[in-house]
Amino acid sequence: MATKWENDPAVNNFRDYLRFPTVHPNINYDVCLEFLKRQAASLGLPARVYEPAPRKPVLVMSWAGTEPTLPSILLNSHMDVVPVFEKSWSHPPFAAHMDPDGTIYARGAQDMKCVGAQYLEALRKLRARGVALKRTVHVSFVSDEEIGMPNGMSEFVKTQEYRNLNVGFSLDEGMASPTDEYLVFYGERSIWELDIRCPGTSGHGSLILPNTAGEKIRYMIDKLMDLRAQEKKKLDDDPRLTVGDVTTVNLTKLRGGVQANVVPEELSATFNIRLALTVNHQEFENMVSTLPLFHSYNSVLRQWAIEAGEGVTLVFDQKDPRVESTKMDSSNPFWTAFKSATDKLNMNLKTVVFPAGTDSRFLRQLGVPALGFSPMNHTEVQLHQHNESLSAETFLRGIDIYVDVITALANVPE
Repeated sequence: MATKWENDPAVNNFRDYLRFPTVHPNINYDVCLEFLKRQAASLGLPARVYEPAPRKPVLVMSWAGTEPTLPSILLNSHMDVVPVFEKSWSHPPFAAHMDPDGTIYARGAQDMKCVGAQYLEALRKLRARGVALKRTVHVSFVSDEEIGMPNGMSEFVKTQEYRNLNVGFSLDEGMASPTDEYLVFYGERSIWELDIRCPGTSGHGSLILPNTAGEKIRYMIDKLMDLRAQEKKKLDDDPRLTVGDVTTVNLTKLRGGVQANVVPEELSATFNIRLALTVNHQEFENMVSTLPLFHSYNSVLRQWAIEAGEGVTLVFDQKDPRVESTKMDSSNPFWTAFKSATDKLNMNLKTVVFPAGTDSRFLRQLGVPALGFSPMNHTEVQLHQHNESLSAETFLRGIDIYVDVITALANVPE
């Protein structure tokens, strides 16, 4: 059944982009890159592909400004998407099926091929109108964001090619909002992936042996889950807080054991910890704790490892530094321009800390102000879920929002 969006060229470009299965693991980005190069050609923009790591491309389209020496605007998005469980989808996840109501089902519909497609369609409208922008606008499409960015933006920002872009401000992904509000993300929590390894006495499962791995791992799990409970209570007790305002602690892996009647010589557990912006990293790991739950002793993680028993070690598979958030006041002219543009559109903004991790943290780490923004209100959040979807109407409205936002950002005076 045809819909009123069936022949909309912007919607069809979006659906075509969604059909490329840039899904982990072992992504071949070649066909997707060719599509993006065709989009750049249709916009009359040059496009270059960089490889900060082999087979991990970053494609950058560039629209030169009338004052090209000014720091540029970077519109960033990622090409890769997370795996799917096809049997749980009502439509094939890479078919970009659109139902009679205009809802488009596909992996990447919200996270975040929608935003990349909206950038392109917003530039298409601006260029068709003959608009001239002061600052150069770069549109980047990066790889590997969904697996912690080991070879995408994290490596690209270290290159001379990135430095040549002269980035002064960046937009990246946000999240959908089920309410009237549009979410704007100005900072991110630091990601720590902690592997706790507990050696112990091995022997027959019928004995009560001393110094076992099980006793040690239980101690560490109890301590970290107590911290989790405390942070959950903080969130539950204050309706003004969102999950990005607290430290989250989740047990994600348990490993060890060889047989049911053998006490193992080692057990290990992995925790995913996202440190709130208010947490002092050094205090959390080594120094005096300010958390009321732990007032009776003098340290947190390292002290727990000592108390758990002999030989317990902490290994950080990921340990992000604390990164300053983007300022949202008159000292940041890009924020002022963004807010002015959205105010003119009567948009109801809610500024929050992003609960997960995005490429923005690598830009902020270099001192580049960055905002996470996906113009999707009245939309159920479906990140990484089965039947991820976005309505064509919301997609098209987002293009018009970006037209005004990009214009305001790219015309910020020196």
